[in-house]
Amino acid sequence: MNATPAIRCAMDAIKKISTSLPGVFILEPRVFGDERGFFFESYNQRSMADAGIAEPFVQDNHSCSSRNVLRGLHYQIKHPQGKLVRVVEGEIIDVAVDLRRSSPTFGRSEAVRLSGENKRMLWIPAGFAHGFRVLSEKAHVLYKATDFYAPEDERTLAWNDADLKIDWELQGEPIVSAKDQRGVAFRDAETYN
Repeated sequence: MNATPAIRCAMDAIKKISTSLPGVFILEPRVFGDERGFFFESYNQRSMADAGIAEPFVQDNHSCSSRNVLRGLHYQIKHPQGKLVRVVEGEIIDVAVDLRRSSPTFGRSEAVRLSGENKRMLWIPAGFAHGFRVLSEKAHVLYKATDFYAPEDERTLAWNDADLKIDWELQGEPIVSAKDQRGVAFRDAETYN
């Protein structure tokens, strides 16, 4: 990942780290910890706005997956969702693929490790496909979405498309749902203007 210098937002509550994809960035919250445990703000509207996330969130999702489960790459064509992704337990490789034809990074991906330990969050704006693979024994993944889930509008990009060159850091065959096994090749996928 080619991260640019970090930007501090909203009274030092969160650090923003750019990625190689315009609009996709990592957020590192300020964590307060002692012998009792830790505390941090996982969401603050003011901090998010300062970081560049102005869209309102309308839905929260929580998934629990076992080691080597691979979910994605999902997106909605008519009701695109921005997603703020974090892991509360375990570790994943989280992936965003740029599906905006007008973007200079169209067809490129970014992979970021998110874990309960590093407490990082990944902002993936509308116009990207999203997926993840579980690295730990189990992972609880939470994400906020800027539009509602619309099953009739959902599309799935092939997670293993050779043109995308995504390094999922596989150790054996991943566990993939029947729906995700039917994902389409990038060259045949519906994309955004």
